[in-house]
Amino acid sequence: MPVVAPVGRIAARVAAALVLTLAVGLGIAPVAPAGAAPPVGLLAAAPGDDEEGGTPALRAQLEAASKGYLEAKTALDRSVKRQKQLGGQLKAVEAELVTRGAKVGEIAGVAYKKGRLTAASALLNSNSPEGFLDRAAALDAVATKEDRALRELLATRDEATKTRQGIDGEIREQRKQVALMGKRKEQAERALTVANNKASSSGGSSPGGTSSANATPAKRNADGSWPAESCSVNDPTPANGCITPRTLHALNQAKAAGFTRYVSCYRPGGSGEHPKGRACDFAAQKGGFGGVATGGDRTYGNNLAAYYVRNADRLAVLYVIWFKQIWLPSSGWKAYSGGNGDPSSDHTNHVHLSVI
Repeated sequence: MPVVAPVGRIAARVAAALVLTLAVGLGIAPVAPAGAAPPVGLLAAAPGDDEEGGTPALRAQLEAASKGYLEAKTALDRSVKRQKQLGGQLKAVEAELVTRGAKVGEIAGVAYKKGRLTAASALLNSNSPEGFLDRAAALDAVATKEDRALRELLATRDEATKTRQGIDGEIREQRKQVALMGKRKEQAERALTVANNKASSSGGSSPGGTSSANATPAKRNADGSWPAESCSVNDPTPANGCITPRTLHALNQAKAAGFTRYVSCYRPGGSGEHPKGRACDFAAQKGGFGGVATGGDRTYGNNLAAYYVRNADRLAVLYVIWFKQIWLPSSGWKAYSGGNGDPSSDHTNHVHLSVI
């Protein structure tokens, strides 16, 4: 559910409506607040309700493929980390195994050379009751020491075996996740091929932007996965709806990196991530969404797209669309020709960001 706009914002809208009504009634043209109107030819509003290019089916495929790929990658990273931990444990256990094995070997060597002291001989060679008790105690201590050394050796061997089995299990898990990542990559590229009128989707290339800024990572769960989030915080852009905390974080990080031009996030209608509060459109022009970006405006879009690609893992980027191309975590930049020939659906006037 969209978050209700703050009271101040609602009051401002009501006041504006009253002023407009009075102005129309008196035949007076209302005066726009300073800086409120975008430059001529630009629209201070998001693209149409469902003008992200392609079809709802394509966007659903891309979302499922990219999300599945990122989930598999997270599981793979977690498994690799666990394997590394087990490798360190195995190294320590094997060193301990050598020490304990040498200790048991030493005891066995002494017994072989000198003959094992039997209980009967030890007790019969005592010269007094006190000596008998002393020898009995010594015999018990020796037996306990030998037994403990042997049990510790066997326990260490068991631990080493279990650790090796754990490593083997992690390797199997990694192979499984790599295979799943490959399937998700194929799913995304197959969907794009269909959308691109059955042309190869391998023709995409990087827009050529640059960015060296590192974003502050969004919050993850303890296991490295992304927590489930709802459209629960106010959208600070003029779209005036709701977005997820992770979307807000990605938006604020871009602003902190210097990308401060017009942005619109929430959209009540259409398909894709906008109605879910998980997408934003960043205008290339300073005042809103206009025609095809050129010159410095296109450079701005190139650099913004590069920023989100660079920080994709930190910001849970699902995909980025810019200038008839789409960046996917599984495949990099690919051709995206599902638009309708206009700047909005072709994404030649704004950078689209979707997050998990």
